[in-house]
This record gives sequence, C-alpha cells and structure tokens, in this order.
Amino acid sequence: MVQAFRTLLSGIKSLYLHPMRSLLTVLGIFIGVASVIWLMAIGEGISRKAQEQIESLGADNIIVSTVKPPNEALSSGGGGFRMQFPEYGLTRGDYERLTETIPTIVNSVPVKDYTETFQNGRWKLDGRLVGCTASYVDVVKIEMFEGRFFTDDENRNACDYCVLGAGVAQTLFPYEEPLGKLIRVGENYYFRVIGVAKSRSPSAAIGSSLKSEDYSYDVYIPLQTMQTRVGDTVVVRRSGSMEGETVQLKQITLKVRSVADVMQTADLIKLTLDKYHTKFEDYGVTVPLELLEQAKTTRMMFNVFMGLIAGISLLVGGIGIMNIMLATVTERTREIGIRHALGAKRGDIIRQFLVETVVLSIVGGGLGVLVGLTCSPVTTFAMNVLKRANPELLASLPPIVQELKPIIVFWSVPLAFLISIFIGVVFGVYPAIRAAKMDPIEALRHE
Repeated sequence: MVQAFRTLLSGIKSLYLHPMRSLLTVLGIFIGVASVIWLMAIGEGISRKAQEQIESLGADNIIVSTVKPPNEALSSGGGGFRMQFPEYGLTRGDYERLTETIPTIVNSVPVKDYTETFQNGRWKLDGRLVGCTASYVDVVKIEMFEGRFFTDDENRNACDYCVLGAGVAQTLFPYEEPLGKLIRVGENYYFRVIGVAKSRSPSAAIGSSLKSEDYSYDVYIPLQTMQTRVGDTVVVRRSGSMEGETVQLKQITLKVRSVADVMQTADLIKLTLDKYHTKFEDYGVTVPLELLEQAKTTRMMFNVFMGLIAGISLLVGGIGIMNIMLATVTERTREIGIRHALGAKRGDIIRQFLVETVVLSIVGGGLGVLVGLTCSPVTTFAMNVLKRANPELLASLPPIVQELKPIIVFWSVPLAFLISIFIGVVFGVYPAIRAAKMDPIEALRHE
C-alpha cells in the first residue's frame, strides 16, 4: 500500500513538472468525454421530442386524412379539362361506413378545416377554422383553459359557438376576457366564444398524409354549423379569378378499443375505403402506434450513431496520450536508466508510467463529466442569445430544434468516464512497456 501511494505521488509530481504538456494531454480526454455526454443528450432530446409529438396523437388512435391528388388527376372523367371546383377526399359516407361497420372503433371525430381570418375590433389574425364534433376534445386530447367545449346537441342544432386556441385568444383579446364575446370569422359570420383551449405544442408533419398543426391558432366550431354556413365547397378569389375545391371532410380520427387492435383495424379501414376511392388516391392512413415503434428504433440507432462519433473523439484523445507518453519516455531515458541501476524492476517502471496515464485520464474524464452535465443550461443560454441576436435565423430552424431541450442520458456519464480510464490504460501500456524494456547501460549513456 505504501509503495503504491509513493508511486502515485511520483506520477503526479512528474506530471506537475510539465504542466503545459499534461494540460494538452488532458484536453483530448476532456473533449472526448464531454462530447459523448453532449451528443447523447442532444440526440435524446431530439428523439424524445419526436416521440412526444407522436404520442400526442394517441397510440390507440388512427388518423385518416384527405390527400389532394396531383392536378393531372383532377380532370373530369379523364376528358382533359379541369373541373372548376374539383371534388376529392373523405366523405360523410366514408365516416358512417367506418364507424358503423368496424366494431373495434369506440369513438370517432370527423373534422373539416380551412384557413380563415378572425377579427375582434381592430385585432385580426389568420388561423385555422376547424369544424368538428364534441368528441374532438377526448380523441385529440384538447384541454380547456377556461369555459367549455360545445356539446353534441349544440352541434346538431348548428349553434354559432366557438372555442379559441390559446394564440387566438391572446391576439384577439389582449386586454379583456374572451368568454361571451363575439368574433368575426371571414367577412360574413359571427361566433360567440364559449371556451379557450390550453396552449399546446405544434405537431410535426408526418409523411404526405398528415400535415403539421399549430393548435394555438385554431378556432373550433360545430361541424354542422360549418356545413350549414359554408358548405362543402370553399372558394378563394385571387386577382379577379376564383379557385376552389369541394371536400366534405379533411380528417377522421378514430379511437380504437385497445392498442392490440390498432394494426388490424388500420387494415380494415384501408380495405373499406379502397372500395369507394377507385378514381384516385385521395386519402392517407396514419397509425401513430406504428410511427411510435419506428421512432423508438430510430432513437436507438441515433444514440448508437452519436455514441460512435463521440467514441472517435475519445480514441483521438487516447492516441494523444500515447504520443505524449512516448515523448516522455524518450525524454526521461536517463532517469529510467538510473532507476534500473538502483534496483527498480520492469514492473516498477511499467506501474510508474501507467499511473501517470491513469491520472491524466481521470482528470480529463472528471472535467469532461462536469462540462457534459452543463449541456442543458448551455444550450438554453445559446438559444436565448441566438433569439436576441438573430431571431430570423432561429425562426428558420425546424420547430423540433427551436424547442430543443437536451436530456442527459445518465448511463452515458459513468460509461464515458470508465471508457476514458480504459483508453488511458490501453494507450499507456505500450509506452510503459517500451520504457521497462530499455537497456539500463544504454539508458545511462543517453544524453
């Protein structure tokens, strides 16, 4: 024990005599360990955010969406001319067939939406007008901030009620209580506010069948009210011309009895819809459960990839240790000869140099762990600086990056630290053995 302690003190003293060289050696291991923790944390944060967005859709939900066919496909009967208001997508008949013929579906909500202008006095903004049923709250998991959602009876009676998204409420009613007030929708319609939804993170687009949605700028009205006031055809006037489309439903969200029935139900939905959508492919089926499994696999692969990249940094740090220790062996050749002459054995010389490499690895690994644990606050600070310095650049980044919150993968901390020590030992063995095998006489002659 005493001999081991003396060897340790001797190794630390040797490193202390060359502070700059020791610092540069430590730097390689420090960067490697910190990069392992940082990259794994950033990868975990991105993966977790993607999973949360998919989970928000509901693992026991199936989302059937209208998909606009290519313009060439929207010709009338293949006659070579375009319909003025082409009709495509999901229909109310599709909704009835799915809900009445598939027994595993326990809840459902038909949805139609389009972009509209909302106004309260001088306050105005563009958002998404969503026509839906009372089940929308439960199936899509909308939480109320104040007030209430409309009921099935109010939907059947086509009441002029609306529920505001959080962003719409803040914009149209910055200084007053919105409940009970009227807002103007478009040019001709007025709706009374009966509720305000809680703020909710936007969902990312998934393939071509499910677009991204920012729920903060939604205004929800009864589907029957939208059908009565607007109808199936939405017309947009631009530069003296009219453009429009006829779509009965934009989306149908179906809640399945259990997660175990999701995949089988999705197959039944496709078979049912294929019988009635033979002209062109104008719908898409999104299964969040399937996407969630894919996201978990992608997350694992992403973490492995990030770990490999960070492992390369540790490998480079290990090579740096070996280079420095080889230079140290050459520089201390005469010292090694004197130790041999005084009775030191090869094992003593090997332990001496291994102690120095292990100390370097422990110091570098420890500093790397401390800096690695600062990943989350440093990232938050960097995002805030970027937001103040260049908000346009931040706004151009994907939402998942704008809201990035690194999550420390706890097993990556001890793993990175132990790997740093292992690398220090592995890359320190060769210089130590080379030092131990020196001929004592030749070493003493070295100038």
